[in-house]
Amino acid sequence: MSATIAAIDLGASSGRVISARVDENRLEITGIHRFPNRPVRVAGTLHWDVLGLHGDVLDGLRRIDAARLDSLGIDSWAVDYGLLDRDGRLIGNPVHYRDERTAPVIDQVHERVSPRRLYQVNGLQHLPFNTLYQLAAETFLERAGTLLLIPDLISFWLTGERGAEQTNASTTGLYDVRGGTWSDELIEALSLPRGVFPALRAPGAPAGRLLPDVGVFSGAPVTTVASHDTASAIAAVPATGPNFAYISCGTWSLAGVETSAPILTEAGRAANFTNETGVDGTIRYLRNVMGLWLLSESLRAWGVAPAELGGLIERAAELPALRSVVDPNDPAFLPPGDMPSRIARRCADTGQPVPETKAETVRCVLDSLALGHRQAIRQALALSGQQADVIHIVGGGAQNALLCQLTADATGIPVVAGPVEATALGNIGVQARSLGLIPSLSALRSLVAATQPLHHYRPRGSAVAWREAADRLSTSMPLLA
Repeated sequence: MSATIAAIDLGASSGRVISARVDENRLEITGIHRFPNRPVRVAGTLHWDVLGLHGDVLDGLRRIDAARLDSLGIDSWAVDYGLLDRDGRLIGNPVHYRDERTAPVIDQVHERVSPRRLYQVNGLQHLPFNTLYQLAAETFLERAGTLLLIPDLISFWLTGERGAEQTNASTTGLYDVRGGTWSDELIEALSLPRGVFPALRAPGAPAGRLLPDVGVFSGAPVTTVASHDTASAIAAVPATGPNFAYISCGTWSLAGVETSAPILTEAGRAANFTNETGVDGTIRYLRNVMGLWLLSESLRAWGVAPAELGGLIERAAELPALRSVVDPNDPAFLPPGDMPSRIARRCADTGQPVPETKAETVRCVLDSLALGHRQAIRQALALSGQQADVIHIVGGGAQNALLCQLTADATGIPVVAGPVEATALGNIGVQARSLGLIPSLSALRSLVAATQPLHHYRPRGSAVAWREAADRLSTSMPLLA
């Protein structure tokens, strides 16, 4: 038996519709439609153009050349949401997580619920854009009948059915990671309307059927996948054994390990580690590192096309390692803007050589990301008590050979890079499992390992140099000490 499956994968900078042919021994994907995801600033607020994204999704579905569609699944970035009124109409465009509207309300939230108690319930690292802070700053909440995270919103428009997928719900800060439910305690403590939070759905559950006005494949089943894109990406890690760490590397680097239960220790909270739900109740125990955003914003500031990045990386590879490094999680790097100038300013502030060329800036960014990967992986292993014989780098960053090699060098652990399309493969794999084509999560990972191109990097160079680079920034970069 084989099936035709489609994945809608919405990332922070682009989206795509992908089709796949899947059977017990085959997992072949075809890119159907790729489109940009451009935030829009209106009246001082940064929004997502979610209606434009939905239009592109429809365009992609209409381009699939197949007699029938056996299943469709949707994933996206986390934390952001749309509000529907009581008639199911969207109330305004969703606000982008990089908007600064949460800054004034974070202390107010913590006055109601302490950061320690938040962590005991939701297990999340503190990030200023987590959904609970966004809701504290929300001006339209009183008008809302339903809150839907981005993939659930797209699913609603395609099927007319409302629900909240668990892996994405677990990123909101309003989910009890201990029991896998919405946290009535936190929702009540923050005076949020309980009725706007829809029933939870697990990956693999039915999500409805395509409505006739989609214009194609009317009645085709929509399947709930691991709708947080990182959860889908980790489901497709091509691990062949239990002792592995991972980095889902794209706009963000999500670096950590997979556990069977949340780790809610005070040490984990102090290290800003998060517990997010994965497929089959697994936990993604990880920390965010501000990833290739630093490069993409630098290219935008320079007016350099993404296609030219490869040449810059080649020139960066010829430069001395660890000449200048910055904290990739410096809050100054979070908003859009002139990233090269911000990086240069941080180098100057810490008494390091200031990058003067584009290649020097690229080298600084990649060395810094490798340091961020090093510390996140080392702390994840120490805090979880687990071991890692290999680090799997999946996502767009798997194409960056210099970053993959630097990560192996920095951590002292071999790196396996790929698949690049891990998110789409995880999305498709969960659907295939719901159709009975793949028996388990481990079987999905074995199929990915057997069918997708992978690249291997062994540690090289001086471990002492990496330790010294981390040590010399121990004051200004406490996470890399």
